Amino acid sequence: MMMIKRFLMFLPLICVLGGCAAVGIEPDAPPPEPVATPSASGGGNGGLIDKWFGGNSTREGGSGGIAVNSFLWRASLDTMSFMPLKHSDPFGGVINYDWYTPPESPGERLKVTIYILDRQLRADGLRISVFRQTRTGSIWRSATIDPKTTRELENAILKRAREIRIASGVIK
Repeated sequence: MMMIKRFLMFLPLICVLGGCAAVGIEPDAPPPEPVATPSASGGGNGGLIDKWFGGNSTREGGSGGIAVNSFLWRASLDTMSFMPLKHSDPFGGVINYDWYTPPESPGERLKVTIYILDRQLRADGLRISVFRQTRTGSIWRSATIDPKTTRELENAILKRAREIRIASGVIK
């Protein structure tokens, strides 16, 4: 008797669920494949680099794919290309460089982190942190960095960003 009660209790649910299949609901068709268009940077197929760095964009930011100013982004990578790149996040605007030992001073090493804070090409849209260590025997110890060094790096990146912007033809 108990089993019949359970069956009768679930019978409406089974009928409703079974009836859904009879309605003829079909899944949506898959979206159409995107058509590749040549990029403005050389006839490519609009690859990942063009997507991130806006190969055919003419806005001030230079890109629709990254959340920071693409001129500052490219200038930062160009200016600091002598250092080993550790990590870069074009959507968050952070570029981390690994320790670099200048050939002229093997007892010293530098590490740089660049923060691009804005989509506009402005001096306050860039912040740089420079870390310096000196070696005493076999131990690396933190050392002070001259604020002038950070300022000079910022100025070099801003200058390169302006050059890239002028070369791209995006001038307001």
